[in-house]
Amino acid sequence: MFNILTLNKISPLGLNRFDSAAYSVSDSCDNPDGIILRSFSMHDMELPASLKAVARAGAGVNNIPIDVCTEKGIVVFNTPGANANAVKELVIAGLFLAGRNITGGIEWAKTLHGKGADVPKLVEKGKGQFVGPEIKGKRLGVIGLGAIGVMVANAALQLGMDVIGYDPYLTIDAAWHLSDRVHKAKDINEIYANSDYITLHVPQNDSTKNMICSDTLKLMKNGVRILNFSRGGLVNEAHLAAAIEEKKVACYVTDFPSDAVLSMENVIAIPHLGASTPESEDNCAEMAACELVDYLENGNIVNSVNFPACSMAREGKGRVTILHKNIPNMLSQFSSLMAEKNLNILNMMNKNKGENAYTIMDIDGVVDAEIENAINMIEGVLGVRIFN
Repeated sequence: MFNILTLNKISPLGLNRFDSAAYSVSDSCDNPDGIILRSFSMHDMELPASLKAVARAGAGVNNIPIDVCTEKGIVVFNTPGANANAVKELVIAGLFLAGRNITGGIEWAKTLHGKGADVPKLVEKGKGQFVGPEIKGKRLGVIGLGAIGVMVANAALQLGMDVIGYDPYLTIDAAWHLSDRVHKAKDINEIYANSDYITLHVPQNDSTKNMICSDTLKLMKNGVRILNFSRGGLVNEAHLAAAIEEKKVACYVTDFPSDAVLSMENVIAIPHLGASTPESEDNCAEMAACELVDYLENGNIVNSVNFPACSMAREGKGRVTILHKNIPNMLSQFSSLMAEKNLNILNMMNKNKGENAYTIMDIDGVVDAEIENAINMIEGVLGVRIFN
């Protein structure tokens, strides 16, 4: 029986993926094997020794202490692409909002309440202050061509925009889905210098934090419109405020309001609604649950942010999975231990992700606790699981 702890309300479609005979799912348990959550912050949480995996029903994992999890041999999953359509739709809405000043017009129209029969005349007289450009024929720069960025780029093409994209880490899968009409920028500065609209679709990390700053803003066209539906920290808010004041930036649309942003003119702040659709919540919950089930039952890893993707069909009587540092001589040590116990390795897979690696070994025999303890003693091993 596996214990699953939920730290947020999770869609029933996701929870139904846990077989009631094999899983106990609760929002309060002391020794969870797995955790499934959405936005709950785990940074101040003491991680129980029983914990093997954490699954975020969503793409962002800033609320999870990934480094701590890694050192403790806890695999962290996310659900890339599960909420992509929901975010894409809001980004497309953001394009229209950024150009046409629809929100400003709506708020102004509300002030006409009580004017009675004069309202139509006042509307015609005042609507000129909300004139804005069409997006057709304008150039959209898409920074980050993952699941969401690709969908945004393709949709913008269908709306008549000229689209240029930049992603030095473009995956084969993303490239297959990306329209060949999207221009591929060789340098991110091409996006900054040539785009009427810029939309950000990259994770927030040390290399992307404050990527929109005074230096990059200087490269942009006057009157550029910037959309940020990825993470608030990608934009230096102080530098943005100055650029708006100087009319360098005509509009900033963000899904991440902050006190500073809410005080700025020409900002449309949406209350983090990117993935807030019932369809998205269902998709994310189902994917997160399936990732946990496959890892807990078979040791397979798909969509982990701290360990490599590594999965294979079960073969033989036993399976050993090892989370370890990506350093020399690890595989030979694992193989030697099996040989010493006269256990034949039927199939083996090893993958790495940066400093971390993962090994799966299917064994023609039963693996006992003595072998598990011996593997755990090897320097660089972060965690071992035995399946018999």
